[in-house]
Amino acid sequence: MPVDTPLRYSLVMFENFTATDRWTKKPVHCAYQCQIVAIATRHADAVDYKFLVGGKKVWVALPHPAWVEYHKRTGKRITDSLAVEIAGHYLKKALESGEGLGREMYSLTVEETLAHLDAAVAEMEAQPA
Repeated sequence: MPVDTPLRYSLVMFENFTATDRWTKKPVHCAYQCQIVAIATRHADAVDYKFLVGGKKVWVALPHPAWVEYHKRTGKRITDSLAVEIAGHYLKKALESGEGLGREMYSLTVEETLAHLDAAVAEMEAQPA
């Protein structure tokens, strides 16, 4: 079995951040709070990530099959900290694009999860060391 390649960037970009809401033009502070395996809480095949977004609870559900698909495609694993970055990246983009965050729960597909993973990693790698 191949050895996973160590990450060469810092995983703290989308854990605690501020985004500008497209419609209000106001900054919104977002902070990661916790992770819960959803099989136990709502019988879903997902892992839920809770953020405080402007003081309100918002959950982002990432589907378990994304972990398997990512490993099949790359031979690498999605770590807990990388999954937080994926969920945070989704929240930031949703605010900035005007998708809004009027709901308490957002569920991503496998493809959406992997797209946000790629985008988050690219942004983190682009940051100066």
